[in-house]
Amino acid sequence: MTGVLAHGIGNRSDLPIPLFYAYAGAFAALVVSFLALGLLWADSRFSGDRAGRVLSWRPPARAIRVVSAVLALYTLGWLLLGPAEDNAAPYLVYVIFWVGLVPASLLFGPVWRLAGPFRLLPDRPRRPLPARLGYWPAAAGLLAFTWMELVSPEPAASATLLIFLLAYGAAQVAGTVVYGHAWLERGDPFEVYSTLVGHLSPLGRRADGTLVLRSPFNGLDAIAQAPGLVATVCVLLGSTGYDGFAGAPFWVNALQTGPLGRTGLGTLGLLVAIGGVAALYTACLWAAGLIGGARGLTPRFAHSLVPIAIGYLVAHYFSLFVIEGQRAVILALGLDAQVDQDVVSAGGIATVQVLAIVAGHVIGVVAAHDRSVRLLEPAKAVAGQIPLFVLMVCYTLGGLTLLFAA
Repeated sequence: MTGVLAHGIGNRSDLPIPLFYAYAGAFAALVVSFLALGLLWADSRFSGDRAGRVLSWRPPARAIRVVSAVLALYTLGWLLLGPAEDNAAPYLVYVIFWVGLVPASLLFGPVWRLAGPFRLLPDRPRRPLPARLGYWPAAAGLLAFTWMELVSPEPAASATLLIFLLAYGAAQVAGTVVYGHAWLERGDPFEVYSTLVGHLSPLGRRADGTLVLRSPFNGLDAIAQAPGLVATVCVLLGSTGYDGFAGAPFWVNALQTGPLGRTGLGTLGLLVAIGGVAALYTACLWAAGLIGGARGLTPRFAHSLVPIAIGYLVAHYFSLFVIEGQRAVILALGLDAQVDQDVVSAGGIATVQVLAIVAGHVIGVVAAHDRSVRLLEPAKAVAGQIPLFVLMVCYTLGGLTLLFAA
């Protein structure tokens, strides 16, 4: 499964964009956007869940969920009955499903909320979902999935995938039986993942389920604050960052020779990466509150991390999706075809990577600025954003370094 989990093509030496120019372009974009916003954007302009034009179209949700359930059973069939070599299941799970949820959700909104087969279960809650749970179950589920993909000894083994999928399925069934569909909104890691990405889609859903056409910025502003939201986004950011340096020679050597063993050290590295992202975010938000004269800002700016996480995901997994996605289709359908390794050039990959990271951070800067002028004291709003700007610069430079210098 080495090919499935090798997320890049080539290395820094054969990509046509020198690292210096990638840094310079990204830094210039952030500086210009920060200065322009500070001069021209004095009042909050986003209205969150209230925004959007209501659409009358109603997709056939039940039929879509039945098809999704059939595809899930088809994947389980590959795991149970498929060959040890050239098994389609790992590609279907890691490439088509996990990576494919990003472009699907960007285009069509929270697609897993629409297509998730667990929503075929009746919505008859026995008790209300405790507010304190928030997004914590989703954060734990995403951490478990990324650990399986990036750290576990045999991520492509049928037994590994079966254990995870059965545990995931059991948790969703149990949660839905007790708390109804409210559990899926916060406890299904893939629905939460798809919904967060879908907030940047022009097709969105309000809190009451109404389908609307709206600006992605209003979509971001509509992200519901709840316990565990910051942790969920930091898991996405930190795990992608860990994946970026996991292939570096020094880390590969440490995994092979370290006293903790590959799995132990890999687990520690993944947790440190996620913790580092969270610590930097928390410190910068504390400083922003201190300068801007406000408290409790940490959960209120988590929405600005979502486009950054999406930018990293697109940049990091783009080549995997367009190349290994072909292999997934070929194996799953039994086609007599070959994977076209040159379907996207190295230059095209590098361009997508840089644009995705820069666009994600610029969108994050805009979202953070609009929230800042709403929450911070007017005379201190711009100064209070300086720590947030530093945060964006650190994430941008770190992301580009992992992509091009690893």
